Amino acid sequence: MGETWARIIRPGRRLFSRKFGPSEEEVRANLAGEASADAALALQESRVEPEPSPDTTPVPRDLTAAAFFDVDNTMVQGASIIHFARGLVARDYFDKSDLFEFAWQQVKFRLTGKENMNDVASGRDKALSFVQGRSTEELRRLGEEIYDDIIADKIWPGTRALAQMHLDAGQQVWLVTATPVELADVIAERLGLTGALGTVAESEDGVFTGRLVGDILHGLGKAHAVRALAIREGLNLKRCTAYSDSHNDVPMLSVVGTAVAINPDPDLRQVARTRGWEIRDFRTARRAAKVGVPTALGLGAAGGAVAVLVGRRRDRAA
Repeated sequence: MGETWARIIRPGRRLFSRKFGPSEEEVRANLAGEASADAALALQESRVEPEPSPDTTPVPRDLTAAAFFDVDNTMVQGASIIHFARGLVARDYFDKSDLFEFAWQQVKFRLTGKENMNDVASGRDKALSFVQGRSTEELRRLGEEIYDDIIADKIWPGTRALAQMHLDAGQQVWLVTATPVELADVIAERLGLTGALGTVAESEDGVFTGRLVGDILHGLGKAHAVRALAIREGLNLKRCTAYSDSHNDVPMLSVVGTAVAINPDPDLRQVARTRGWEIRDFRTARRAAKVGVPTALGLGAAGGAVAVLVGRRRDRAA
């Protein structure tokens, strides 16, 4: 995806020095969010959608409501980038020492609940060095292979059921993740979701340059991406729902009308309790896949509820 130089901000580069106005981190987060929304919609439009079965009754669309799902430990068990790295090691793209480093960073994060910015920078640099000079098509092909080999078996059934509930109500369902947008889009497509917001790496003529557009989609960047997509799609954020396991996603959870903590880390669990957000933990539930309508969810409006009821009546009649 080609970008003008004005939108390409290399991490760590000083943008400007001023006493007032947004910080460098906020500028990069905003650029990352805008680029992610643009890329997500472009990838969605490029998909070849299967023809609907003539026996299938179309679900009425709820045009102003959507659901946004974090990926790692929310939709997918573990870190998607580690699963992807495992697949690359098996295909001799990486060596095992790189995989161990990725894994150790994730272990530290899960134990402390906080991301070390040096680890984030290291992971970012390794990812960029890997994709530099490779084609976007190659990355997507690898993503499809590794999803089928590894990630498909690591989807949380309970979270997948929640996503399907929104789809059945005619709402858009988007993944929001720091994972490269091309890989995130593969996960979304395989799950039958609307699309994915992810980190955007600059490309020219279908080849990665080794630079990011803005920065990794993380923290404030995710919130910016959700806002940017909402503007482009005409969504009412008050009618939207967001799901995550991490307190780092509080900015994203805070921009929508309904926030749900899924498999929350200790800090997010405390925030959720304080703010009255719903908490769902599928890590120990015996019947996680059987999910009803969450009490705090309501799918945004009566229109969504009607769509769900119609679907249930149709199932009973079948």
